[in-house]
Amino acid sequence: MHILLASCLTLAGCSGFGASGPSTSKIVQADRSALASSQIRVIDLTDAVARQVSAATAQASFSKTIGGAVPVGSVLGPGDVVDVTIWEAPPAVLYASAAEMRSLVTTATTRSTTLPEQIIDRSGRLTIPFAGSIVASGKTPHQLEQLITSQLAGKANQPQVMVRLTKNATANVTVVGEVSNSLRVSLSPKGERLLDAIAAAGGVRQPVAKTMVQVTRGDRVVAMPLEKVIKDPSQNIILSADDVITAYYQPYSFTALGAVTRSAEIPFEATGLTLAQALGRIGGLNDDRANAGGVFLFRLEDPAALRGAIPEDAEFTSNGKVPIIYRVDLKNPASFLVAQGFPIRNGDVLYVSNAPVSDLQKFLSIVSSVTFSVLGVANSL
Repeated sequence: MHILLASCLTLAGCSGFGASGPSTSKIVQADRSALASSQIRVIDLTDAVARQVSAATAQASFSKTIGGAVPVGSVLGPGDVVDVTIWEAPPAVLYASAAEMRSLVTTATTRSTTLPEQIIDRSGRLTIPFAGSIVASGKTPHQLEQLITSQLAGKANQPQVMVRLTKNATANVTVVGEVSNSLRVSLSPKGERLLDAIAAAGGVRQPVAKTMVQVTRGDRVVAMPLEKVIKDPSQNIILSADDVITAYYQPYSFTALGAVTRSAEIPFEATGLTLAQALGRIGGLNDDRANAGGVFLFRLEDPAALRGAIPEDAEFTSNGKVPIIYRVDLKNPASFLVAQGFPIRNGDVLYVSNAPVSDLQKFLSIVSSVTFSVLGVANSL
């Protein structure tokens, strides 16, 4: 009996038992501790906080940030290749030979002459016989037709001109990254769109759900999940000359620990994941151990997402983030509605603490085990 009493006293003097992490009370008091050089903030996840974070971190879209460009049309520029066809009415035929002139005079038919293809030079000019050097850069084919016609007036009989762009060297977009073939795609008056360029490059090499698409236009850079672009036609924007399209693999994940059904690193799609969905993917809380009022999300948060909720003297990490612990009380039914709109971020840690009764159960289990062991020894003696 003395042995049993000593064993119980020894167990009672223990400060704690095996656990999967800190208790709820320890985490709630974490704002009084230091994490490196930054102070931790513990914030209850309310509807107002969830709305503020979601609004501040809403993903940029192509349609709102960049907008669709106007189809490039056929504005000519240096390096473009064009062919020019000129029609003349008889009898004065400027481009015909003597034999052709006699034939045209007798038949009174219109004759066309197609000049050899020309590359618009670096100065933006091309040369037309009897019309001279003509500035083509910055003009559409129709405008160039009118200019050549005016230059031939008085030299050719009722000249008519047709200009055709055969090779576009100035209106192109570049597609690189996780695509089958990195290449330059020529734009046409049709107005090629983002998915047209990706398709021309042979499509992406990674799963669509884990691929991000970045569009660089001038000094603006915007990235979106490819899956969102496919699902939302408004994001399939018309491309502009010199756009750079980059497809890259983005493996997002969060980590679940503590009193959960499944402790693991959980991957998720680039389109995003809510807290409610995250809880579903780990199988929910462990009914035998979990404290429903002790669900926590650890995150290095962007200060802009919690403007007004963070003191002005708050310390930041080296990359300008604030260590935040969001507390979720799943005993409150309203928390499940809040969780449906709160976004999970790449690198988040979701932790569920043990219920106080769980530690008591562990203690009683150990006491019971020791008691039976001691009784067994005593009976043997």
